[in-house]
Amino acid sequence: MSLLVGEEFDQLFTSFEHTAFRLEVRDRYDSSYENESLQKFLVGEPDELPWIQDWLIMIRAATAAGRRFSRVRVVSRPLTDYSRFGVWCSQFTGNAGEDIRYLVRDQADAVGVPHHDYWLFDSSKLARMHFDDADRFVGAEIVEDPAVVLQHCYWRDAAWHYAVRRDEFAAR
Repeated sequence: MSLLVGEEFDQLFTSFEHTAFRLEVRDRYDSSYENESLQKFLVGEPDELPWIQDWLIMIRAATAAGRRFSRVRVVSRPLTDYSRFGVWCSQFTGNAGEDIRYLVRDQADAVGVPHHDYWLFDSSKLARMHFDDADRFVGAEIVEDPAVVLQHCYWRDAAWHYAVRRDEFAAR
C-alpha cells in the first residue's frame, strides 16, 4: 500500500470541486507543528497560532469559491487535553468557513461510525488516514473501490446527523 504525504497529500485540498469532509476519531494527534501552541493553550498563554494560518487562508479561498470544508470530531468524555485544544482552535477554522461538529464517542459507536480517520472529497475520493503508535500522521491511503467509498459516505452522513455544532458543543 502506498501512502500520500507532503505535496501529493496537500494537493487533495486544492483539487476537489465541491466538498471536503473529515472524520476525526482519535483523542490525540502528535503534530510537531502544533505542539508548541498546544503547550501554550494548556498553561493559558496567548498564541498567534502560526501553524494554522495557511490552512485558514485555504479555507477562506475555498469557501469564497463555493467549495465546502466540514468535519466531525468524535471525542471521549471527559475531553482529553488535545480535544479541548481542538475545540478552542475550531473557533478560528469555523470563522474561516469550515463547519466543525462534535460527536461523543459512545454515540458514534452506537451508530456504527468507524474507528479510523478519513477525508472524503466530493463524495467520490476517499483518503484513509494512517497514524503510527505515537499518534503521528504517516500518510493517506487513496481508496477507489466504489463500495468502500459509498460506505464512508454513509458513515459521514450518520456522523453528521448526530453531531453537534461546534459552538453548541463548546458551550456545554
